[in-house]
Amino acid sequence: MAKKSENIVFQGTGRRKQSIARVRLMAGKGNITINGEKLDEYFGSEILKVIVNQPFAVTNTVGKYDVIVKVVGGGLSGQAGAIRHGISRALNEANSEFRPVLKANGFLTRDPRMKERKKYGLKKARKAPQFSKR
Repeated sequence: MAKKSENIVFQGTGRRKQSIARVRLMAGKGNITINGEKLDEYFGSEILKVIVNQPFAVTNTVGKYDVIVKVVGGGLSGQAGAIRHGISRALNEANSEFRPVLKANGFLTRDPRMKERKKYGLKKARKAPQFSKR
């Protein structure tokens, strides 16, 4: 286990769908800053706030770390998932004893689902033009 001091910063990169989150975790009072805004200002939905805080809840570290996040791409739901993934990776780096509980909850697993590419001859990935016999 690493020593907790103000100088040590743990980093983690989280990804989901098109979103990429770069997370910096340091000892603090539980402040979460996303792209320069507080968590409550960035995410309006309570569900998304819960998703971001899940790694702290399962490891009993609520209020022990300050988090600074830079997130780009995707929508709000994908960004929340990417932030959760990044926080989980940073917590795993901070204390390897958290790994089993984070892994059991699926927070260290990269969600592989991505948007399917558009194919030629179709309007979208699978939507075909309307069929007409004549």
